[in-house]
Amino acid sequence: MRARRSFNTKRKLCPTSELPVDLSTLAARVGYGGNPEHKRNPGDFGLTPPAAARADKSLCDAVQVSQRAQAVDLLRAGIRRGMISSRGSGSGFPQNVWSLTADGAPLEAQLENTVRGTYHGYPLPKDDPMYETIVREWHRRGDLGGKDV
Repeated sequence: MRARRSFNTKRKLCPTSELPVDLSTLAARVGYGGNPEHKRNPGDFGLTPPAAARADKSLCDAVQVSQRAQAVDLLRAGIRRGMISSRGSGSGFPQNVWSLTADGAPLEAQLENTVRGTYHGYPLPKDDPMYETIVREWHRRGDLGGKDV
């Protein structure tokens, strides 16, 4: 895979003091759409991987996220822990949500539909400046939304 040249510097984790009051309700409202550029094997996502995959895209397959239900669970767990971006879309949904797999791989989800609140996600590369922040904050924040993660 070709190394990414730059990362979005606008991504910022929302401070816990500024998090929405009801993270559980927000978590229940989101969904997962997916992006075929981040899948080698489409699993049950209903996506067709592109014929000429882009070498700079990180693959969910590499961190064993291959089922839609698993992706939704990870997305919602990230929201319940307050792992959301400071930036919003104006629709009440955060632009980014971060999570960690059971094996400790940090993931990032991007809002793809502001009306439905659907996201697509991918593993963070180790050279991404957010990588260590997400791992550290995941363990520090615990479950702020009142549900088991």
